[in-house]
Amino acid sequence: MSTPPAVLITGSATRVGAAIAKGFARDGWHVIIHHLSSDEEAEDLASTLPSAETYQCDLSNDAEAVEMVERLAARLPGFRCLINSASIFRYDDATKLDPETNRESMQVNALTPARMSQAFFENVASDQCPCVIQITDMKLENPNPDFFSYTMSKHAIASTIAMLAEANPNARVYGVAPGAILASHDQSEEETEVSHRLNLLKRKTGADEVADAAVFLASGALASGTSLFVDSGQHLLNQPRDVIYLAREKVDEA
Repeated sequence: MSTPPAVLITGSATRVGAAIAKGFARDGWHVIIHHLSSDEEAEDLASTLPSAETYQCDLSNDAEAVEMVERLAARLPGFRCLINSASIFRYDDATKLDPETNRESMQVNALTPARMSQAFFENVASDQCPCVIQITDMKLENPNPDFFSYTMSKHAIASTIAMLAEANPNARVYGVAPGAILASHDQSEEETEVSHRLNLLKRKTGADEVADAAVFLASGALASGTSLFVDSGQHLLNQPRDVIYLAREKVDEA
């Protein structure tokens, strides 16, 4: 019996990470569901998938995160893909960076994923065409002053995609840049419905579409260093504020 390919997805007990986990499970992968404190959600998700396990790790400690990758690589011969999906999403803006928010965002969203990626390539078998996928954000192309430290950190991790691809010619490194997918921050249901259609196609982009993009990229069908935007064209717009606040203005005016 052949060993199924294995994927580690950070922050995959809930939200978009959980959708990515389900997508890989449907495609026959063994899924490692990483979480920080969502023990119950992680175990519940794992129980619904054909082949899965959970792993608790604090990504604010990059040494601990590297150790997680090393342990999984030593134990799972089919370990072929790392998806850095977990992120800190806290508010500050371009007029006043919050130092604590910035440090946390840069650590969890950029430094730790970069070190995990390096550890992954150092420890997995190169003959399996190992793949790293960084979950970034459409804000890379459509920035605004809101969530300044978050956006800064996503630009930082996005910058590693090309560099890691150059440094690992026998591997694949990709980015997936979602737009507005699920309700976030302090949005009401009405605001969410409005904000998720503030894109060129005026449609809601599903978490399953992000999952499908990640599964496709894990096949290695595209040239290494490629990024896919999964946002119904939102990154092609020029929006002066985060859609949370643009939608709030529309709802308040209605």
